[in-house]
Amino acid sequence: MERILIKWLKRIILFFILYVALGCLIPFMFQKKTGEDFKKQWQPEDVYAPGVTGVDRAAIIESSMEALTSRIELIHQAQERIVLSTFDIRPGQSVNDIFSAIQEAADRGVQVQVLVDGMYGTLNMHGEPEFYALGANPNIEFRFYNIPNLLLPWNINGRMHDKYLIIDDKLLLLGGRNTFDYFLGEYNLKSLSYDRDVLIYNTAAGTPGSGESAIAQVDEYFRNMWDSKYCKTVFSDPSHSMKKKIPASRQELKEHYKQLSTASPELTRTDIDYNARTVPTQKVTLLTNPTHTLGKEPWVWYQVQSLMRQAKQQVYIHTPYAVFSKDMYRDMTDIAKKQKNFTMLVNSTAVGDNVMASADYTLNRDNIVDTGVTLYEYYGDHSSHGKSILIDDDLSLIGSYNLDMRSTYVDTETMLAIHSKELNQQLKGHLDHLESDSIPIASGGTFLPPRPAPPKELSPGKKAFYGIASYLFQLIRYLI
Repeated sequence: MERILIKWLKRIILFFILYVALGCLIPFMFQKKTGEDFKKQWQPEDVYAPGVTGVDRAAIIESSMEALTSRIELIHQAQERIVLSTFDIRPGQSVNDIFSAIQEAADRGVQVQVLVDGMYGTLNMHGEPEFYALGANPNIEFRFYNIPNLLLPWNINGRMHDKYLIIDDKLLLLGGRNTFDYFLGEYNLKSLSYDRDVLIYNTAAGTPGSGESAIAQVDEYFRNMWDSKYCKTVFSDPSHSMKKKIPASRQELKEHYKQLSTASPELTRTDIDYNARTVPTQKVTLLTNPTHTLGKEPWVWYQVQSLMRQAKQQVYIHTPYAVFSKDMYRDMTDIAKKQKNFTMLVNSTAVGDNVMASADYTLNRDNIVDTGVTLYEYYGDHSSHGKSILIDDDLSLIGSYNLDMRSTYVDTETMLAIHSKELNQQLKGHLDHLESDSIPIASGGTFLPPRPAPPKELSPGKKAFYGIASYLFQLIRYLI
């Protein structure tokens, strides 16, 4: 009898594993097309406003240290409301800096909403007393998007990849950075990733014209996400043992804030002149994917490739990863035929920090080159996580969207299309700097002259790993 029970138990476990695996994979195997309804409601000219000065001003936040200090400064400008939406938060020094400032803001009456992807929030935040201490504050609420449920495996892969910070109706920081030390500050120079945010300052904040700002678009997007069935409140009902830890964690955050404000009083100023820090824009427009948890119509890719097709002078793509579907390969080839000054900069496998994307790139690099795009591989001292597209001399796209199949068909994504010659020049300067540490690549992976940076060689072990993994991961490349 015992042997029969064990036999059936093994079968049940195996069945459940297959159920979860197939449930995770099958819904995303076939990529959707952009629907006609969406195509009718969006046109490339919608992101331009010739001859107009918009209410938004903008600036690029490039360095890791500036990314951290900017967040702390923005939090101190809040008078009524703070919104932080992010893919991943992990305990560390930068998180202590940011959330000690958030607690101080909440204690002075600012309402705070923090939205985090449910998978990474569950993995990296649950069980950490500081988040329960913050969640116990009556002015702070945490919600997770799409908490994984093994009984509903078809929802598991749909993740929220958005990253932005809203301060009242006045300030917005949006880009590709997650919220932990790898992306923010310089607490560990050996483990660091370069990235990019864009700061938006609404000059019409607090007036009837405030709704013309892109901040209103992002806020509406956030509110729809926050109130959706996919988001659940967390850290509001701690266990008995966790309740005992909350007072000490709250006090630790207070002490941390005291040390931070004493060491860097310039970060706690409330009178920062954002007009002086930013440049004018003609128009700023939010681009997004659908927000449900299943396979998505590629709204952001449709908008991005439509804008690239309209370019008259140049297109320059900066993406950490390049994992293309058949439709994306076709679109890239069409753009290259029309636009001869068409460049893409991507991490080399020597510096890339995404194993699966690097493995796919190892196998498909020639296919990318064959589209006709001029391909550069980045060989800097750290991986580059920035996601931007420069179009002509007056349009910049900056946000969370990678040119890969996951960002295109699976995850939620946010990008800002910014019509501004001045910001375009800022972005070009940063891309030129990255290109100085990059090498142009020809078909077959050979380096083209000139060679502005020495290539970093993969170890024999990594080469062998990528050679094998590049084939194995083809089975699930639609999730990379």
